[in-house]
Amino acid sequence: MTVKITEEMIFSPSFNYLDNGIEHGVLSPFETKEVILKKGQQIAEGFKPLSCDIKMLKDTPVTLRDGVTIYADIYLPVTEEKVPTLIAWSPYGKSAGTAPRYKNLFNMLGMGNAWNSGLTKFEAPDPAYWVQHGYAVCNPDMRGIAHSEGNTTMLGSQEAQDGYDLIEWLAAQSWSNGKTALTGTSYLAFSQWYIAAEMPPHLTCINPTEGLSDGYRDLAFIGGIPDTNFIERLAVNHVSAKHAQREDLAKEMQSAPLADAPIWQDKVADPSQITIPAFVIASYSNTLHTMGTFRSWRTLGSKEKWLRIHDCQEWPYYYDQENTEELRRFFDFYLLGKDNDWLTTPKVRYSIIDFKGTNQTDIPATTFPPTESVTTKYYLNGQSRTLQLTPEQNDLPVSYLAGGLPGRTSFQMTFDQDTQFVGYPKAKLFMSVTDYNDLDVFVWIQKLDRRGNVLSEFVVPNHGAALQDFTQEGASALRYKGAWGRLRASMRNLDTKLTTPEIPAYTFDQVNKLTENEIVALDIVLSPLGLAYKAGETLRVVISSKDELGSVMPGTPGCTPDNHGTHTVHTGGQYASYIQLPLLNK
Repeated sequence: MTVKITEEMIFSPSFNYLDNGIEHGVLSPFETKEVILKKGQQIAEGFKPLSCDIKMLKDTPVTLRDGVTIYADIYLPVTEEKVPTLIAWSPYGKSAGTAPRYKNLFNMLGMGNAWNSGLTKFEAPDPAYWVQHGYAVCNPDMRGIAHSEGNTTMLGSQEAQDGYDLIEWLAAQSWSNGKTALTGTSYLAFSQWYIAAEMPPHLTCINPTEGLSDGYRDLAFIGGIPDTNFIERLAVNHVSAKHAQREDLAKEMQSAPLADAPIWQDKVADPSQITIPAFVIASYSNTLHTMGTFRSWRTLGSKEKWLRIHDCQEWPYYYDQENTEELRRFFDFYLLGKDNDWLTTPKVRYSIIDFKGTNQTDIPATTFPPTESVTTKYYLNGQSRTLQLTPEQNDLPVSYLAGGLPGRTSFQMTFDQDTQFVGYPKAKLFMSVTDYNDLDVFVWIQKLDRRGNVLSEFVVPNHGAALQDFTQEGASALRYKGAWGRLRASMRNLDTKLTTPEIPAYTFDQVNKLTENEIVALDIVLSPLGLAYKAGETLRVVISSKDELGSVMPGTPGCTPDNHGTHTVHTGGQYASYIQLPLLNK
């Protein structure tokens, strides 16, 4: 491998690649060839027939700078005109659009599969649509995946350099107009932060649609609390037909638990290095991606950048017809040189959620938060369990038994007029613990209706009983319940270079355990929000010893807190805990 950091990685055997034309899609059997897929052809039952003829360059070899060969499927218009290329970089199988696991996933979400051609790599653009409109689509199997050579790494400089090499290879092909773009959701979004920061000369623009940007802070140790469950779920995608090795992040978490380890430093994206145009898509609701997407947006070096904050889950958003048409306006302008109205698009469009089916969306602004948002402190009152604009003169501590019943405490305020919050919230909590030397704290901002019922909303089409079950205490990416944050007290050290009055940031490079009854200040970053309250409705802040939101996706457990003893929240005097919210003044 070309990147030195790979010498410090821990590798385990990849999972076996079953090349039977079913497990990884009907087009997965390996064969380097050129084939014409005909208009009207149906790739597999239940998928949309092709809308035009497509030239498929199947299992095309691409040699990287260290001599490793990876393979890609490339879809082209049947034309002599040179075309730009959209690239979908991820470990998810390049031919797996018809794989049972993805068919079942989209059926479970209520999307079905008739919206795509079956050529669509998971979380990637549908080649049938884009080829019809004059684009090539490249679906690579990255290093170590399926028949591609080498060992698989996960995030960081190795993927970034490999993506660079693929971009430059594509731009040099006889059918290419020399322009390329990265697009896609989730893994296909966060890989863009790393690849684009390498500044490949022929990368023209990017479209990250919800993706984390820091392997430590956004994935492995959110709030300093380790969670291997979702990482192990991701690892099963590292399948090889050539007995490759895969980077084992779960083992690396054990061997390098602090963020200053080189292995984790390599997994911090630097969007400030990205100067090309960027159309960034975000939401408030994705407990895996929201923090990283907004962080990358804030630090993005591009002068031409747009942010759109939608109100659903990333997959229904990305494949929605109107949203795809808008994305094509962006790509048409930069990749095809079309004189359209893209530059009139507002630089920021945000949403305000009300949990009642009447969300406000695409509200134009020049910044996020909008200039009308004012940070406002609401202090915790330990006696009345309310929130108020002024702190109490004396400390009124509130305690709960960690892991017991209820294992949490909460504070509320009911609004006497319509109120909206848009921007970055945070919690400043003074806490102590008895009978232990640490505490994991989970904070959740809820909305209650006039009768005190806790509100939430599905962000996927399926609202059925099974999804109700999964999302009641889990599958948080599918059901939005309000802003959230978490922090391990021993990992509370703030990064003074990155912390702002609105957004705490942590070094995660030292462990400072608590002594018995020691009161410590915890600055807890909460996820961005746009939330509306009508007069008579209530905002509730929950402070808990448990991961109340649960796992990211169905079938995967959430993190396991390290909590014992009694937690105490201090609420007055020199320990005036508060929630800071971005109050929208309009």
